[in-house]
Amino acid sequence: MNEDIIYGRNSVIEALTSNHTMDKILIQEGLRHSQIGKIRNLAKERGIVYQFVDKRKLDRMTDGENHQGVAALAAAHKYAELSDILNAAKAKGEPPFLLIADGITDPHNLGSIIRTADAAGAHGVVIPKNRSVSLNSVVAKVSAGAIEHMPVARVTNIAQTLELLKKEGLWIAGTALEAEQYCFESDLTGPLGIVIGSEGEGMSRLVREHCDFLVKIPMLGKTESLNASVAAGVLLYEAVRQRNKMTGDKK
Repeated sequence: MNEDIIYGRNSVIEALTSNHTMDKILIQEGLRHSQIGKIRNLAKERGIVYQFVDKRKLDRMTDGENHQGVAALAAAHKYAELSDILNAAKAKGEPPFLLIADGITDPHNLGSIIRTADAAGAHGVVIPKNRSVSLNSVVAKVSAGAIEHMPVARVTNIAQTLELLKKEGLWIAGTALEAEQYCFESDLTGPLGIVIGSEGEGMSRLVREHCDFLVKIPMLGKTESLNASVAAGVLLYEAVRQRNKMTGDKK
């Protein structure tokens, strides 16, 4: 059984009322009980996503234990506030440098992205509450410890968050195969947020519309696209190259 799972009505209620960090709550379909209603209300109050699932899924997740029709997926790591990430960059006297992951569902990809973002000196990673893998134990393991140093903010709406970041002075660069400019032709210096889309579909239409400009990575072989974490690495380090060059030119 996964150690990140809390199950049983009383246990889940206790976790919710004690502000335990949780990613999602799974509730058995068709189950009606006053405690289930309480769990749903508490989840809404805390902004935690809940969804209804087949009883067999809960049985598998809990190895057949008495889950009472509810299980919560606990986060392997605490999420950061977006404002804290921006304030940390300001405290260092550095232009904010963020990676926004739009709908990354593979924990190995997210773990790799967090690891690379930390290595590249990014100030934080942003993920959505829905359509995204959470900070589970697999993500933590793949990050190779970077999750302990790289703040990850979890937001309700990526498109709205991009608008907030723009008001804070960041330029938002989205990634798309049909972009007119290559990443090395675009200015990736200054306050910047780089958006990486999901593994299969790329950025959502709404997120794309909220980007200031789009960039692409040269694809010179037969392969049409890169893995999301590899694409994130290429773009992060192109930004690092440009930023280091700019710093060197000023010396």
